[in-house]
This record gives sequence, C-alpha cells and structure tokens, in this order.
Amino acid sequence: MLEGMQLFDLTGRVALVTGATHGLGMAMAAALGKAGASVTICGRSQERIDAAIAQYAEMGLTVKGYVCNVTHEEEAIRLVETIRREVGIIDILVNNAGIIKRIPSQNMSVSEFEEVITTDLTSPFIMSKAVFEGMRERGGGKIINVCSMMSELARDTVTAYAAAKGGLKMLTKNMATEWARYNIQVNGIGPGYFATAQTAPIRVDGHPFNEFIIKRTPAGRWGNPEDLGGTIIFLASPASDFVTGQVVYVDGGILACLGKAAHEE
Repeated sequence: MLEGMQLFDLTGRVALVTGATHGLGMAMAAALGKAGASVTICGRSQERIDAAIAQYAEMGLTVKGYVCNVTHEEEAIRLVETIRREVGIIDILVNNAGIIKRIPSQNMSVSEFEEVITTDLTSPFIMSKAVFEGMRERGGGKIINVCSMMSELARDTVTAYAAAKGGLKMLTKNMATEWARYNIQVNGIGPGYFATAQTAPIRVDGHPFNEFIIKRTPAGRWGNPEDLGGTIIFLASPASDFVTGQVVYVDGGILACLGKAAHEE
C-alpha cells in the first residue's frame, strides 16, 4: 500500500499532454515530469515542438515531442502507437489542446463554430478512445480533460467555446462512468484566469479586464501557471484512484463567489 508522498510519485508512468508547446499545457506537462513521469507532447508544428523541447530542457526535463493533429482520428491512433513503441504504453493522458474564437453568436459562421467544437470537444474524445486499449491492457490509467470556467458559466462572444467546454464536462463524467470498471479514472481540471503570454496585454495596471479579474477573484490575483501543478499531479497519481467523474476548478475561488470578492466588499 502506497503511503505519504509515494501516492503522488509518477515514476515509471508515461504521460501525453496535447497542446503542451506553451502556456498552461507546458506548465502541466512540466509538473508531471518533475513528479517522475516520462512526458510526451504533441502539436501541429515541428518548429513549435522543437522550441518547446528546448524550454523543457532548460527546466531539466527530457521531453519527447510529436507532430499530430488531434482532430484527425487516424493521426491520433498513429501517435499513440508511436509513443507505445518509442516510450511505452500511455498511462496518463491530458487533453489540453484547444482553441477559442471570440465572435458574437449572430456573427459566427457554422464552420467557425464547428472548428471550435471539433478541437475542444471532439479531439478529447478521439484521443481518449485512442489510449483506451493500452490503459485497459495495463490495468488502469488516468485521463484528464482540461475544462474551463466556461464549463459552468457563460460570457459574451464565446458561444462555441462555452458549448464545447460544457460538453467536455459531461464527456468527462460519462467516460468516467463507463470506464471505471477498467480502473481508468477520467477527471477534469478547470483553470481560472492565469498569467500567460496570451493574457499579458490585458494584465497591465489600469486595464479594465485586469481590474475586473483581480476584484472578482477571492484570491485577489491572476493564477500563476505553476498553480496548476499540484492538482494535475493529484489527478494523474495513485492519490486519486477513487476519484473519477469530477472537475476540479483551479480558479482562486471565482466560481464560489457571487459578485465582488469578500475583501472588496
């Protein structure tokens, strides 16, 4: 029986994190690597993968990267087979790849809507199916879907994204229900608003959205990418073997709070 920190040790586990060439995906992949996992990543561009691998190396991590469009089932199956051959059977899958298009509903084309749904909802289904047989063969596994506060709430101009992330929450619950019998735990992680390169332009003093987030978040700040590390390790490790079908929100308390944060009242 594992005890103490052994519960969080990922040594000997093989992890695949999609869309982990930058941002929160990279932070989660790095956390898994530092916990002992053999980390693999995938993305659509070899150039971005090479640049990411160099960044991981600066963190002291050896990461293998592969070019794959995770919205194409054939490519996903080939990717999983390649990783199995070169690294090992995937024990941990983090479905992180995603896009957002900020367009008012009435102005969004069907093709734009479908692109977001395919990337943010269909690709986790494709990738989860692709790793299922290996996990069943190994006697279990961990699938972690990167959800969002938009799995619970709505905002202007993110119709497709919210629809996809809401669907991803329910996909998580349903796969958890079906695959628990194979000792496969399927959970979600829901990041709040984080300080990344993408949010840098709106995180400046005086920017209305920056002020809104700081006031709206009970913790009184944006999240740091490293804030996801503990949760992703928990969901990927034996510590969560009896946790499945859950979405853990790492949001500084936004979803727990109506209106302004308590320290602003």
